[in-house]
Amino acid sequence: MTSKQRAYLRSLCNSMDPILHAGKGGISDAMIKQADDALTARELIKGKVLETAPATAREIAEEIAAAVGAQVVQVVGRTFVLFRQREKDSQIRLPK
Repeated sequence: MTSKQRAYLRSLCNSMDPILHAGKGGISDAMIKQADDALTARELIKGKVLETAPATAREIAEEIAAAVGAQVVQVVGRTFVLFRQREKDSQIRLPK
């Protein structure tokens, strides 16, 4: 993914609320399922890592992204953004 594409995705997620929350339990199978379902529906999701989480936001974002076949777009503080483009009927058109 190019820096121009990342910048475009970051601009899209500015107004989004986090839908994933990782706490002291870390990442569970239910969270991975939720992320997979959300990415199927929305392509771009935001998550938040609570202070009690056993890992950093980057580590959690990368682990979830690897499990669901997504890309980490951004990690800022305790917030992260994941993107997975649908092959058919994609709502997000990335700039070239």
